[in-house]
Amino acid sequence: MITEPLHAVANYAHALDEPNMPALEAILTQDTTWTFTVPGQGVLGPVAGRTAVLAFVRDRHAAQTGRVRHHLSNVVVQTADADSAEVRAYLLQTRNTGDDVRVISTGVYTFGLRRSESGWQIADLTLALDNAL
Repeated sequence: MITEPLHAVANYAHALDEPNMPALEAILTQDTTWTFTVPGQGVLGPVAGRTAVLAFVRDRHAAQTGRVRHHLSNVVVQTADADSAEVRAYLLQTRNTGDDVRVISTGVYTFGLRRSESGWQIADLTLALDNAL
């Protein structure tokens, strides 16, 4: 059971970076919320609801340059029961422009996951960035 929430978090990162919107939609609950803490900017969000989150992701992808990757590490299931889990992970975010590769941010994710008929889904995502973007 512990590996299933870890797979959901990994699938999130892959879907986000491709972007694979159908896969990202499948990994989010209908009532998902995303909240970000950015140094110097405070708390951004929450972006509430699957439709709003997908629009947020589409807007971010349209505005970005180069290929952005979300590298998750030190992924740990903090709590888990049959229906919910909390997973924490470090973020290292890179941008590859073809000319160079740069680290653009680091931070800590906390994922609140909920089990559904289709598997584990992200009900709540918080990201505390270590630096402003």
